[in-house]
Amino acid sequence: MLKGFKEFIMRGNVVDLAVAVVIGAAFTKIIGAVVDGLINPLIAAIFGKTDLTGVWTFDINGAKFSIGLILDAALNFLFVAAAIYFFIVMPLNKLAERRKRGQEPEPDPLTTDQELLTEIRDLLRSRQA
Repeated sequence: MLKGFKEFIMRGNVVDLAVAVVIGAAFTKIIGAVVDGLINPLIAAIFGKTDLTGVWTFDINGAKFSIGLILDAALNFLFVAAAIYFFIVMPLNKLAERRKRGQEPEPDPLTTDQELLTEIRDLLRSRQA
């Protein structure tokens, strides 16, 4: 019973989904902080309200409608989606495109220390041969 559960958990799709959920939660917190720290104060400066939830509200027969609440949720979603796209999806797509063309990212040039160690290694190999 536990073996089957372990096989299920270790399948690639389940692990990928778990990673996606964790990264999405982390990005949501980051973007929430950006919205609370930058966007909402900007809205407060423009509209005189602390956030969009109080903007564009109206009453009909005692029922309160809040267009600002919908706009606030939509903006939060757009910020999270944009951050995930530009910081995760785009770089991964570029890497996949390079691999598809057979071009791996070029390795960093050797430092002076690495060049000297390579020369020493080659000299030692030539002496042993």
